[in-house]
Amino acid sequence: VQLQASGGGLVQAGDSLRLSCAASGRTGSRYATGWFRQAPGKEREFVASISWSGGTTNYADSVKGRFTISRDNAKNTVDLQMNSLKPEDTAVYYCAASYGSVWYGPAHWGQGTQVTVSS
Repeated sequence: VQLQASGGGLVQAGDSLRLSCAASGRTGSRYATGWFRQAPGKEREFVASISWSGGTTNYADSVKGRFTISRDNAKNTVDLQMNSLKPEDTAVYYCAASYGSVWYGPAHWGQGTQVTVSS
């Protein structure tokens, strides 16, 4: 499966953005999806994940209550709604697919999308 993230941009602190991850290729397979981010000079970190059914989601503590992950399997998309953005949310955001319908970690990576939050 190939993944492509989009929706990034430059916003001010407190604003919202909605990222989208579009899948193509073997989309008939069931796979959980996650979002990660990497800020300059830092390691890539987990942000959120969602199971194939959408019934199980997990979030990093730093984004709980502000970010919401969701999916539309009919459209082969997984979105990340980001509210109350902070400058520390600035990073390149990547989506990833896991083997199987439950999140076990990234197996396939998509290209990233830049999110910049100004103070």
